[in-house]
Amino acid sequence: MDTGTHVVMGVALGGLATLDPIVSGSPTMTQAVMLGAIIGSQAPDFDTVLKLKNNATYLRHHRGVTHSIPAWFIWPTLITIVLTLTIPNVNVLHLWLWTFLAVFLHVFVDIFNAYGTKAFAPIKDKWIALGVINIFDIFIFITHIIGIILWRFGTDPGWTFLAMYAVITCYYIWRVRAQRAVYRYVKSLHPDATHIFTSPTYRWNSWHIVVRTKDEMYVAKMKNGTLEYFETYPFETIPDLQIIKDARKDPNLSAFLSFSPAYRWEVTEESHGYTVKFVDLRYRSKGHYPFIAIVRLNSEHEILSSYTGWIFNNETLKRKLEVAI
Repeated sequence: MDTGTHVVMGVALGGLATLDPIVSGSPTMTQAVMLGAIIGSQAPDFDTVLKLKNNATYLRHHRGVTHSIPAWFIWPTLITIVLTLTIPNVNVLHLWLWTFLAVFLHVFVDIFNAYGTKAFAPIKDKWIALGVINIFDIFIFITHIIGIILWRFGTDPGWTFLAMYAVITCYYIWRVRAQRAVYRYVKSLHPDATHIFTSPTYRWNSWHIVVRTKDEMYVAKMKNGTLEYFETYPFETIPDLQIIKDARKDPNLSAFLSFSPAYRWEVTEESHGYTVKFVDLRYRSKGHYPFIAIVRLNSEHEILSSYTGWIFNNETLKRKLEVAI
């Protein structure tokens, strides 16, 4: 989910924690648990600082180790240690448990969007992305805001947020059922599909779809129960070409391939030598595929420049590649 949603989730968990008599019975504990819940709801995304280094490092590691099983326990432990050193007379166990819940809930909800996480690493070192909830879901966000407003106007925070989470749980169940219905319908049209990728949009009745068979890849949109096809491409595995082998040594392309399960590639010969380009088919926007990886090499296959990330026009891409030189 986005940062704003994780913030309001932290506040909501801090309110929910007042159902715990150890928390509600002490103003100090109430304050400490609220801080623990808010910080814990953000902690798994502290790896966002990797963007300061470069996109390749961020793409390869974001939602990786910081969302893994060991991190479920490391984050609440670190946060609890810091809070107990700064706030005296707190119940360490209950503070840790509520902070752990905040961290775990962050990781859990991230599984449901199309980006996903490595939530079960190191036991299962692969991305888990269910493609059910948009990275920013207006219903989930607004529901939290309503709960916070009701708390502000005097309702009991514990019962208010317990009821709110009951509603959100029903919402998740509905979205899972809706996604499964889309999947089954697409599968009925493509029984030979080896992979079907669904990406939710801001609209509940609209889904981005990529279908992969042994021979072809289909890019489509499901809206109001109707499947609209945009493009069809031959499914081509990455060939054993020396130019691509050399391009894959570049960290930007390597990071892209570690993340993207549905892509197209092309090699073009240009004045500087060669350009190797990969595009992620899951993120079609206004007729374009803005999430890309591109590597420029000279005639001796030496890497001149590269980039991976979101590009919405050629001028931006040109500037990125010039900066990379």
